[in-house]
Amino acid sequence: MKFKGRNKVSPEFSMSSMTDIVFLLLVFFMLTSNAPNALDMILPTAKGKSTNTKTVSVSIKKNSRFYINGSKVKKSEIEGQLRNLLANSESKTVLLRAEEGVPIEQAVSVMDIANRNRFKVILAVKPK
Repeated sequence: MKFKGRNKVSPEFSMSSMTDIVFLLLVFFMLTSNAPNALDMILPTAKGKSTNTKTVSVSIKKNSRFYINGSKVKKSEIEGQLRNLLANSESKTVLLRAEEGVPIEQAVSVMDIANRNRFKVILAVKPK
């Protein structure tokens, strides 16, 4: 009597579990590497000069006073005034001048206003 063994090991390799793992890794990396939308900022180099002359300047002093083109404004009025000043402008650019020592929250609030209204922001730096 010849009995065939039923416990033969199959030499085939199932790729379905490998594709599941690769798919899960792909989804994991896609979800974790997707950074939130940051504010679009153009950071000029300290050596060069900005060629864009039709900008609206927003200045922030250490004492949290805000100025638009040299005129003092309240923080709550910045968005409305920027909309009015840049309504007919083609380049819709805001030049942000933050004095050294200004809390970052103040500058970020102006950048957030610019981001909501799709204005470009140029951060002014002191030349070397």
